Amino acid sequence: MNLSKKKSLAAKVLRIGEGRVVFLKSRLNEIRDAITKQDIRDLNEDGAILIREIKGRRKSVKSSKRRGPGKIRKKTNTRKRTYMILTRKLRRHVFGLKTQGKVSSEDYSDLRKKIRNRFFKSKAHLKEYSGGITR
Repeated sequence: MNLSKKKSLAAKVLRIGEGRVVFLKSRLNEIRDAITKQDIRDLNEDGAILIREIKGRRKSVKSSKRRGPGKIRKKTNTRKRTYMILTRKLRRHVFGLKTQGKVSSEDYSDLRKKIRNRFFKSKAHLKEYSGGITR
């Protein structure tokens, strides 16, 4: 006798796989007469339909170790920042010397080029160098 349709109905009603549905051999006639979902539920409660335990081991769920785009911190270019700060400071100082008339326009352009090429390490270094140029 083929009870595959009853087995698939029981699996659907009990929300389990067909392989876990077990019919008691002594009550196969009752199971064959069961038509509705409620009949299957009643037979399960009475013990005519048994549910097999899940075999196998439970997988341990590994937590994600990946870094998402929101976690990545971009490294800032501090060399550019230090260059900008120093260059602006030195250019402001040289411009002040030019407006006061202490430096000629040729010397001013030469100093600007040297500032651009990172010739000067600091403002004190620039002052020391420009001391020989000023009038």
